Amino acid sequence: MRILIIEDERKLADYVHKGLTENNYVADVARDGINGLHMAREGNYDVVLLDVMLPGIDGYTILTELRKNKSTHVIMLTARDKVEDRVRGLEGGADDYLVKPFAFSELLARIQAVLRRGLTRESSILQLGDLEMDLIRRKVSRAGDRIDLTAKEFTLLALLLRRQGQVLSRTVLAEKVWEMNFDGDTNAIEVAVRRLRAKLDDRFNVKLLHTVRGMGYVLELRSL
Repeated sequence: MRILIIEDERKLADYVHKGLTENNYVADVARDGINGLHMAREGNYDVVLLDVMLPGIDGYTILTELRKNKSTHVIMLTARDKVEDRVRGLEGGADDYLVKPFAFSELLARIQAVLRRGLTRESSILQLGDLEMDLIRRKVSRAGDRIDLTAKEFTLLALLLRRQGQVLSRTVLAEKVWEMNFDGDTNAIEVAVRRLRAKLDDRFNVKLLHTVRGMGYVLELRSL
């Protein structure tokens, strides 16, 4: 899951970014409205945390622009606590509205709540054999044992699980997980896959993550 923080208050933005990263989310920060709108439009984000008072373009305008062609979840973050301000944000298409100052635990719970609503057509649990991934609680386990993943590893595994049995090329992984064009000279993808495989498979006889020479990688159960 990828989250965009559009917040010009540096201390708060850094605090939220740190908390999200520690909870295995991939988070980016935009510190003004113009850059924030551009990133929200062009990026593939699951949730946008949107401040109202921003330099360049205010949060309400960003929300209006996003709702023209994007269904990304938006949680408004603002010091404005008047009823009319909350109503304006919610009527403009925001999924939730959180008044500053707030506890990070509450923000995390609200993020999980909007993501849960967005997963009504897709189970929040992804499984393959004894491997289980909880997309909401950000937990992965195999045979009941918890597996700790970095944010990138979590995103990579979610993609592989959603497309289990399908060979994914390095180009696809680069675009979907790293949002970059694949450079044949970099070994970042191979390193990430190797680390993920070690966590998923090293302790188990049945291997799940396989390399298909010359094509890419596939997550699937194979007969011994």
